Amino acid sequence: MVRSCEQGIPAWVYVGTLLLLIHSVTVRGAALKQEAVLDNWATVLNHSMSLVQRMETLLALGNGSDVTLRVQTINTDEVKVIQAHSLVLALQSDVFEELLLTRNNSALVLRETPDCAAVFDKFVRYLYCGDISVRLDQAISLHKLASKYHVWALQQGLTQYMTQHLSSDSPTGHVIGWYNYALQIGDMVLRDSCLQYLSWNLSSVLQSGEWGSISEDLLLSLLQRSDLILQSELELYEALEAWISQNQPVSLTVESALRAVRYGMIPPQHLFRLQKQSPLMQKHYESIRDLLYLAFQFHSASPIQLAKYFDVNCSIFTPRNYLSTSWGSPWVINNPTRDDRSFSFQTQLGPSGHDSSKRVTWNALFSPRWFPLSARSTYTELGAMQPTRTDGGRPRIIVTPATSSPDFAGVSFQKTVIVMARQQGKVVVRHVYNFHQSTEEAGDFLVDADLQRRASEYLIDSSLYLHIVIKPLYHTLIVARK
Repeated sequence: MVRSCEQGIPAWVYVGTLLLLIHSVTVRGAALKQEAVLDNWATVLNHSMSLVQRMETLLALGNGSDVTLRVQTINTDEVKVIQAHSLVLALQSDVFEELLLTRNNSALVLRETPDCAAVFDKFVRYLYCGDISVRLDQAISLHKLASKYHVWALQQGLTQYMTQHLSSDSPTGHVIGWYNYALQIGDMVLRDSCLQYLSWNLSSVLQSGEWGSISEDLLLSLLQRSDLILQSELELYEALEAWISQNQPVSLTVESALRAVRYGMIPPQHLFRLQKQSPLMQKHYESIRDLLYLAFQFHSASPIQLAKYFDVNCSIFTPRNYLSTSWGSPWVINNPTRDDRSFSFQTQLGPSGHDSSKRVTWNALFSPRWFPLSARSTYTELGAMQPTRTDGGRPRIIVTPATSSPDFAGVSFQKTVIVMARQQGKVVVRHVYNFHQSTEEAGDFLVDADLQRRASEYLIDSSLYLHIVIKPLYHTLIVARK
C-alpha cells in the first residue's frame, strides 16, 4: 500500500524521492550490468518493475497529488479530472513544465478534441509508467498528444507502431487515414510507408471498404504510379468506377482520373465491353476518346509499325505490376536454404493484341548461397582448393529468356520479383526487386533476409513466396517526318 501525505510525508518529498529512486535504480542497474560483463560472479538485482507499479498506484490513488488536470472536450460540457503530480509531468514534458510554471492555482485546464480527450488518461499513465497499450483506432489521437506535449519517445514509438501495423485488419480500414494524418503533420516516413503499402497491396485495398474513403489527391497520385501491384488494369478501372459512383467528384477530377488509366494494357475485347456497358465511360467518352483510339491502334498494329509514328514510351503503353498469368507466375520455394532451385514459366510477348498469341519462355534460378566467381572453388594439380569465405553467401535469383526471337526487336523486359510475407495474420507484399533486360539478376535480392530462421519475416510457414512479373516495354524506333 502506498503511503499518503496524511501519514507525515510531504507530497513533493514523496514523489521526488520515488523518482530519484527510479533514476538511481536505472543508473545503478546499468553499472551492475557492466560489472556482470567484467565479473562472471556478479549478480544483477533489478527492482525497476516494482517501482513502476508503485508509480501506477500513485497515479490511480492520487496520493501526494499537487495538480489537478481538468481535460475539457472541445465543443462539449464533458470534463475529465485527473489527479497528477507536477514533478512527474514536468520531468516528462517541457510543455507541461511551462504550463505548470504559469498556472494560477492547483488546477490546470487543458482543452482537447474528442478523440484526444478520450485517450488522455492513457497518455498520462504513459508519463508515469513508460508503457502503453495501443489500438489501431487510438494511434492518431495518442500521436497528436505526444506531439503536442513534446513526449518525443512516445511519438517515435507510435510512428513505428503505425508503420508496423499497416496490414492489420480493422473494421473500416486505417491506412488511408494514417496517410492523410502523416501528410497533415509532415511525417514523411509514415506517409511514404502508407503510400508504399497501398501501392504494393492495391488489389486487397480495392476490395476493402477503405477504398471508398481515399482522397482525390491520393487517388490521382496512385494512378500515376507504375509500381502498383494488382491483378490487371481492368481491375483498376472497375474500382475507379466504383469510387467515382460513391464520391461524386467534380468533372475535372473524373476526367483526370480516367485519363490516368492505361487503356493500352486492357485487352480490346474488354475495351469494347466497357464502351457499351460502362455508364462512366459512356458519360465521359469524349474526354478519353483519343486515348481509346490510340489503345485500339496499339492492339491492332504491329508494335514496330506503331513505334514509327507514336511515342510508345508514354504511360498508356507502360505496364504496371500485374499478377495475372499473362504477365508472370507465382513461385513457392519450400525450405529455401536447402539447395538451388529452377523454375520455368511463360508470359505474353507484349501487351499489344498483335502479340497476345506469342509467348516467351523464362527460366528462373534461385540459389540460397550464391558466391561470386572470386569466392568459388578453384582447381589445381593438387585438387580442389577452397578459398577463405567471409560469409555463407547470400540468396540470388536469376531470370533469363529460354530462347531468342526476331519478335523481341523493339521490346525490352523489366523483371520484377515480389516477395510475400505474413504480417498480423495477413499475406502482404514484403519487398519488390526490379531489374532490367541488361542484367540477369537483382543485385540486392534478399540482402537483409535471414532465411535460416524459421520465424524469418521473409518466410511463410518456412517457405519463400515469390511472384515473378515480366513487364514488356516497347521502344520508339523511328521518328516519322512531319
